[in-house]
Amino acid sequence: MLNVYFVDMPEAIYDTKIYFNNTCKDSWITKQLSREMIKAVDRSDVIDERTIHSPVFGNIDPKKLSGGVKTLMLIAYDKTKIFNASKCGDNCAEWILKIAEKQKIVINLRHLMDFGEGEFKTKVLNTGKIVKTWAILC
Repeated sequence: MLNVYFVDMPEAIYDTKIYFNNTCKDSWITKQLSREMIKAVDRSDVIDERTIHSPVFGNIDPKKLSGGVKTLMLIAYDKTKIFNASKCGDNCAEWILKIAEKQKIVINLRHLMDFGEGEFKTKVLNTGKIVKTWAILC
């Protein structure tokens, strides 16, 4: 289930790029979920644990992935922290929901991310309310 805390959350990791660059495990890169997220969000292909093929930049190190993909992997694989998902673009929203289908996640948002018009179950930690669409928040 997706749990969201809105606005400033001091204990959340704000700079997900730096945190990812210093904590990412090689094994995260080649997991099927990571491959799919990298393909969808960055339009790139995983070659191996240390090589991503970007159609724009050629072969790159995983540290050169977008902030959105880095944040998604942190949310999926690092259960010890809460991450600022506002570092993700709206193109990451569907992936946040997919991760939340399989495991309980807590994210910090500093804006209303566009999760689409479909229904999904989310607990707003600021209020304790369960919502099934963002429409009631807008």
